[in-house]
Amino acid sequence: MSGSIADLFSGDALQQLTSNKQIGEQSYVLRGYALPWVERLLPELRRVLAQSPFRKMVTPGGFTMSAALSSCGQLGWSTDRTGYRYTPLDPDSQQPWPALPDVLRQLAVTAAAEAGFGHFEPDACLINRYVPGAKMSLHQDKNERSYASPVVSVSLGLPAVFLFGGHQRNDNTQKISLFHGDVVVWGGVDRLRFHGVLPIKEGVHPQMGAQRINLTFRKAG
Repeated sequence: MSGSIADLFSGDALQQLTSNKQIGEQSYVLRGYALPWVERLLPELRRVLAQSPFRKMVTPGGFTMSAALSSCGQLGWSTDRTGYRYTPLDPDSQQPWPALPDVLRQLAVTAAAEAGFGHFEPDACLINRYVPGAKMSLHQDKNERSYASPVVSVSLGLPAVFLFGGHQRNDNTQKISLFHGDVVVWGGVDRLRFHGVLPIKEGVHPQMGAQRINLTFRKAG
């Protein structure tokens, strides 16, 4: 990772009270759950991004996504004009995606267990970088081979408003504020709920800088 990007990982973390909030029948926000992991997590994240840097991807419809993406694990998520898919190789380098660091895997596994999903073994971690103005439209996570495992989503950096909807795109959505260290877990009957992120507001996080990084763990293969 370049020095300028590494600088975004310096400083003191924002602290918050740890609590759990149920947002669906099998969906939870674990407030501040990742905070104790951050100091061990960030060096591993730097190594992953040095090997597979963030890049802007194009959707099948020809739109460039406002969030920049990378991945680690046995499979990484990719999109281009031909469609959405998981691949074992980074399409930019044609080399395997970086291995999933053990500290990231442990965080995902323990957060899933905290939300009632034991025996979660992620094989893919999507890494999204949102700068102010970047967003993620409502979508379902449907490219995985099975929907039996939950999705575990870790927020780092700037706050975000997470949209958590129903099983139809036009269902009402909850607007849930997410902060540095928050983890969202959804699965079971909620696994295919639509979700997204409103445009990130201007700001500078003391540890992560002017960005939000989201780690999304899945069992894809």
